[in-house]
Amino acid sequence: MGEQDRGHHVEKITRSYFCSNGHEAHQSFAATANLEEVPIEIDCPNCGFPAGMDKENPPLVAKVEPYKTHLAYVKERRTDEEAAEILDEALQAIRERRERAAAAAKARG
Repeated sequence: MGEQDRGHHVEKITRSYFCSNGHEAHQSFAATANLEEVPIEIDCPNCGFPAGMDKENPPLVAKVEPYKTHLAYVKERRTDEEAAEILDEALQAIRERRERAAAAAKARG
């Protein structure tokens, strides 16, 4: 196999990234890439933590929030009074539908 089978050779630069778990990852970039195009941080391919170029000061892990249920998100947006009001409106709508259905059934038969 020659170069024509594997593509054109491009000069590249390699940067080392370090995460807080002590992993070191090497990423290659085209040598023609601008320094602004080379990321300052990446996700560590070993553990997924953020990895930066400074071995002595790797990036800190953002606070991981536990999984929230749909109800937990709703409770964040609504007060107890608002929730009670919405529940009352929904129950009233159900009662009205049932009353209309009962009246329609009574009228038919």
